[in-house]
Order: sequence, then structure tokens, then C-alpha cells
Amino acid sequence: MKLDTLKSAISKFPKANILVVGDLILDEYIWGRVERISPEAPVPVVWANKHTFIPGGAANVASNIRSLDARICLVGVIGKDKNANILLSELKKRGITARSIFTDPRRHTTVKTRIIAGHQQIVRVDWEHTDSLSQELNQKIIKFIKTNIDDFDGIIIEDYGKGVINMQLLQDLISLSRSHRKIIAVDPKEEHFQYYRGATSITPNRKELENAIRNLRIKDTTNRFKFNTDKLFTDKDVDLAAGEILKYLDLQSILVTLGEQGMRLFEENGRITHIPTVAQEVFDVSGAGDTVIAAFTLALSCGASLLEAAHIANFAAGIVVGKLGTAVTNRKELLERLQWK
Repeated sequence: MKLDTLKSAISKFPKANILVVGDLILDEYIWGRVERISPEAPVPVVWANKHTFIPGGAANVASNIRSLDARICLVGVIGKDKNANILLSELKKRGITARSIFTDPRRHTTVKTRIIAGHQQIVRVDWEHTDSLSQELNQKIIKFIKTNIDDFDGIIIEDYGKGVINMQLLQDLISLSRSHRKIIAVDPKEEHFQYYRGATSITPNRKELENAIRNLRIKDTTNRFKFNTDKLFTDKDVDLAAGEILKYLDLQSILVTLGEQGMRLFEENGRITHIPTVAQEVFDVSGAGDTVIAAFTLALSCGASLLEAAHIANFAAGIVVGKLGTAVTNRKELLERLQWK
């Protein structure tokens, strides 16, 4: 892989405009220390000393794209509550506007609260609605995208299973994207794989791919998924599963993230490429999948091939896993990391 080709694609990032559609999440962190057990119940008492917020879910993908100097349009749904105001404030700090974020007073703004003592997560509390959006909200979202589709070079669907990404919205969005010849990449939810038919690419991790093939085997009546899904998947099984899903969903590619083993790119022409990790150190993998789909889609939108885009995504992921917490990278770091190769 020629590094000059990768650098050329990265140099075009500021010209790209990416649409991200998906579940918006506010990640809340309460930091402290534990020195005693509560007299009320056998649980630790956390002495809190810091409180932080980070945009999560589709909002973290948007943060990654903005950090890589591309333009971003974020579409999602929030509630009418204080957490919505906090999320919008955090997005504004990162240069992401709220012009395409819709409010539904009947839903909570999705919040994941993590209480951390030292370096240990004690508990996580989730506030969320997982029901599908109303038909009215679906129509508002599609109307906005249809009106502005020509402005976007690529589209990312972030499916966290919180209700924004539903069957009707996906069908309309993928059909619209294909008719306008737009790149459309999906960070998938394993229960929804059958809805992604016609996208350009999906970027599951290995566990999501394995669980998806089990779900598809149950739901599909054509008996195409014949191998035994009750046993542990071997590497060969993963290759077979990816190949079947690629054809079943009419995709151009599947990029499977494999943690410390790197990535595996499956293309519609039958080519399979293993890409070893380039991470020097791994401190935290949270949010790495968001970085992968952001860099991958950006690179494709800037003229990179599927394989070139996968290599760029691999370099970007290698940077963020070397940082603590949910992190992003930028073009300067990415170009510097290429120099080490």
C-alpha cells in the first residue's frame, strides 16, 4: 500500500461533507474514590470529585469527523430535558450544529452515566427509550435529508438500537442514497442486519458479525446460512459468514474489526484482506469503532479505494486506542502516524 496514496486521500478530508444519522447519546462520567463501604447496603461509597460529559453514539462519530477537519451534519433525536441541553452544549464546543437534531418531548435524551472510582467502573446507569420513532419524526428526518442530499459526499448510519434507526427510515434512506449515488456506511446493530440491504459497507466487530449470522439463520427462510452457529466460530467460519452476509445484503464490502488482531476487509469481488493492527499501545478501546467508520467513510468520500480506506481507518483506530477514555484523532496525528510505517 503506497503511503502517498493514503496521504493524498487524507489531504482531501477538509473538502468532504458527511451526514451522520443515528442514536445520539450523552456519556456522563462521575469520577471519585472509594474509602469505605456504605452502612446502608454492602456497596462502596464513592467520594465524587469530578463530573464530565462527552457526546456519544452517533454524536461521537460526528466528533471524529469534525476532528479530522471534514464538515459534518448530524441527524438524530433528543428529548426535551436538561440532558438535551448538555449534549447540545458539548456538540457546540466541538463545532457541530443542532440544525438537524430533532426534539421529541415524549422521549428521554439517551444518557449513559458511569461512576468511576480510581480506574475502576463501579456501575453504569442508562436512561433511554428504545421504541422506534413515530412516523411523523421519520418523515421529518427523511424530508430534511432529501432536501439536502446533494450537499453530502457520504452518509454514515449509527445504529445503537435506541429507536432512531428503524426499518422504515433505513429503507427510505438507503433508497434515497443509492438513487443519488452516495456512499452509505453502517455501524450495525446485530439484530437489524437484514435492514441494511443495499448499503455500501458495514463495519461490525467480530462478535456483532457472529451474533448477526445467528439471528439471520433464525429469520431467513431460504436456508442459505447452513453452517452450525451453535458452536464457537473459527476464523474460517467468520470468513464464510462475512461472505454470505455480503451477498445477502448486496453490499460492496464488509470491514470487520478484530481488536488486537486488526481488521479484515471483505469485498464483493471475493477479495479478503487481513490488515494487522498498527497500535503501539492499547489503553482504551472505547469509541474505536466510531473512529473506524468515520475515517473509513471519509476516505471513501475522498476517492480512496475500499482497501485504501480500510488502511486509513486502521491507522486512525491505532491512534485512539492509545488514549484514555473515548477519544478522537486528527489529521495531523494521522499523517504523523503514517510516517512511522
